[in-house]
Amino acid sequence: MRELLPQLEDEQGWKLCLHHRDFEPGKPIMDNIVDGIYNSRKTICVISRHYLESEWCSREIQVASFRLFDEKKDVLILVFLEHIPSHQLSPYYRMKRLIQKKTYLSWPKPGEDTRVFWQKLEVALETKGTSEMEHPIGWDLGVI
Repeated sequence: MRELLPQLEDEQGWKLCLHHRDFEPGKPIMDNIVDGIYNSRKTICVISRHYLESEWCSREIQVASFRLFDEKKDVLILVFLEHIPSHQLSPYYRMKRLIQKKTYLSWPKPGEDTRVFWQKLEVALETKGTSEMEHPIGWDLGVI
């Protein structure tokens, strides 16, 4: 949150959809999740061990991957906050399947140059055919 949010919203000009800020109070959580993902041009899932343990995050990746496969568009960006060995992803079949077929980003380790990470993320966020940033990006940090 401290690094991604200001970089994406302030530096790059994206509008993020954040559950704690943008989900409609009183609305069922699943409806907020589905609306947030389908009303966004891209969904960024920041994966950590904590993310994988969360029931809601599991539902979010499920909805985002349904959209990815249904629309056959590049609408999902996976960023691994920490290294998670493949065997630890086994219980998360959908996640394991996604990383076998889709390139993902790894959060830079302490002391690493972050410029390449930000450049790659910026390229991944670009949406062909849309010059204005009128739709937010679905954002799931998986930190509850």
